[in-house]
Amino acid sequence: MIAVPDSGVDRHPDLARNILPGIDLVPGGSGDGRGDRDGHGTGMAGLIAAHGQGRGHGIIGIAPKAKILPIFYSPPHEDGDIDNLAAAIEYATAKHADIISISGVASISVRLQQAVKAALDADIIVVAAAGNQPNSSVVGYPASERGVLSVGGIGRDGKHAPISVSGPEIDVVAPAVDIYSTSINGRYRKGTGTSDATAIVAGAAALVRSKYPYLPAAEVVHRLTATAVDKGPPGRDDEYGYGVIDLVAALTADVPPVGFEGATVTPPSGATSAAAQPAGGDGDGGATVRGWVTLGVIAATGGGFLVWRRRRRAGDPPPRISR
Repeated sequence: MIAVPDSGVDRHPDLARNILPGIDLVPGGSGDGRGDRDGHGTGMAGLIAAHGQGRGHGIIGIAPKAKILPIFYSPPHEDGDIDNLAAAIEYATAKHADIISISGVASISVRLQQAVKAALDADIIVVAAAGNQPNSSVVGYPASERGVLSVGGIGRDGKHAPISVSGPEIDVVAPAVDIYSTSINGRYRKGTGTSDATAIVAGAAALVRSKYPYLPAAEVVHRLTATAVDKGPPGRDDEYGYGVIDLVAALTADVPPVGFEGATVTPPSGATSAAAQPAGGDGDGGATVRGWVTLGVIAATGGGFLVWRRRRRAGDPPPRISR
């Protein structure tokens, strides 16, 4: 079960079977999180768990059998409240979510820190967006929290996306430019930002956790980072983290446990894992493209796609949480 604290999740035909009753933490929702007047939350849920409509219609998310726990904490076209985000994480923890996918950044508060740490202590994988430029210049919270899987973005060329912030907290990157997904009223959207990359990584984490249910959250995160395709300077760097998420390798490679000395990652048959990549990353023999394509996001046939942008109204207070 993947908790999605956001603007709620609409009952899109591509998602309907996978949306559980959730909760509304702010007025104006459906009562159980299964409503969205913004489109952002529905887009994130679609990237994670859309199941399509069959016969070539609709889109397929990364983990189309995963269940989404929708949490409506961010009013339409507005920034969410820090306490409401903390309450959303507390709710997800109480409901025993396997993963919490946070496609937004926030200021730090004591309650929010406590909520994030409690989720991590409960063996929940917390995946969070690093943040988007120019609104952010450093990795935001909770992506900057130790133990949280911090996600940056790459563009259509497989290189660092200019919209994605950089920093020492970045763990992995995923596609973040012109990403198609579900939207409200049965429509589709095209989004750009680390929000989308975060949902993709959350879906990847769901598949890994499904295949290896005995692995604790830290080992699932380790499997994703250890098999990522190295990009940029050799090893971890501030733009790509450990590299581009590679779902095939994450699901099939022989990955030693955290702290195991002297071991290497054995790539799956017919594939090349990050550990086997030549240093530098750009000459990776197509591994980046393979890692991207095997994420399995399939664009819908037909239907108008919406371009989503965050807008603020004149006179609004400074943002506390941005997506």
